[in-house]
Amino acid sequence: MAFIRKRGQSYYLVHNVRKRGRVEQIHLARLGRRPRISDEVIKGVTAKHPFVRVDWQDLKQRASQEMLHPEEIDSEYLRTLLSNVHNLNLDIAGLHFPSIGTIDRELPGHIVSALKLLRTTVDVKLRSHKLPGLEREARMRR
Repeated sequence: MAFIRKRGQSYYLVHNVRKRGRVEQIHLARLGRRPRISDEVIKGVTAKHPFVRVDWQDLKQRASQEMLHPEEIDSEYLRTLLSNVHNLNLDIAGLHFPSIGTIDRELPGHIVSALKLLRTTVDVKLRSHKLPGLEREARMRR
């Protein structure tokens, strides 16, 4: 049965198999610094390891429990997140939809949907959490 394992700063989805009387671990997927079981992870593992039995519901529940440890969110994690946000902004700014449509007709629609979801997520975060400095910034805009 597959399980989540933390090694260093990252989480992995692994499975134990017995070969010649010894137990070996198969790495099914890298889940990153915060364990997330997404549809892409499920599809990738299912395609790559079709004979491995996986209780996805149980794994999703365990992953969500692992994510509820706010003490593990440190300044290094936040700096990495900030860097990722910065790089994502640059990538999004560099998108040219006409050229994307020539590669795959459905891709621009998927990108627009993903960007709308990202905008909604950011809006929810900004409204629900009062971060230092944001209140002052909002008052200055009024």
